[in-house]
Amino acid sequence: MSALALSVFVAALLGSAHCAGMCGSFACLASGGDGSRPREAWRSSAAYNVGRLLSYATLGAIAGAAGAGLDRAGAIAGLARPATVVAGVLLVLWGVATLLATFGVVLPALAVPPALASRIARGVRAVQDRPPVLRGLALGMLTAALPCGWLYAFVATSAAAGGAWQGAVVMAAFWTGTVPIMAAVGLGAQRLLGPLRRRVPVVTAVALVVIGLLTIAGRFTPHAHATPAAESSHHEHNG
Repeated sequence: MSALALSVFVAALLGSAHCAGMCGSFACLASGGDGSRPREAWRSSAAYNVGRLLSYATLGAIAGAAGAGLDRAGAIAGLARPATVVAGVLLVLWGVATLLATFGVVLPALAVPPALASRIARGVRAVQDRPPVLRGLALGMLTAALPCGWLYAFVATSAAAGGAWQGAVVMAAFWTGTVPIMAAVGLGAQRLLGPLRRRVPVVTAVALVVIGLLTIAGRFTPHAHATPAAESSHHEHNG
């Protein structure tokens, strides 16, 4: 696992209570929500999380490919790592916003556009009476359509991964960090969220700021650590 993917995994694990608050209703609907059939609930919850993985990895691949293209265009224009800098700045901004909200500062909240909300609602109605596994898979894939700043901060981060498959790996790492809490919520363990919501936000915000600053500094860029000797050898070889 790359340093960027590992850092994203840790941040996602620390901040997964946010995911539970944002998507908990989807997880409960996917699993049936009543707990009357444990085996069925386990299967549908697993399908829900597989659906999330598919959608997150797809977003990561798109962002990774777009970031690689932006970096190539930046190189032509004489700009170093524009996608990496943008990704790092977005993470820092999200972390600072989270800290401010934790200390009572009122900030604008993301709202679901009416047209998107209508489409999501239609999608939920279309699958809610389907077999549990199909319902779980579809609902998991629908979560990527929610206007979640936490999710899309990491999608932006995956733009710094260097390519499509690397971006998919970064978002798979994000997904892995959120699986424990989302599985727990889907299986009826919502009572665990109270302590987590009270204690995690500050740690999560600090982690985002640190990862963002390291990203801006190029610490997650594969070529950022090339030694002067290696660069000199490379130039001599090319000469």
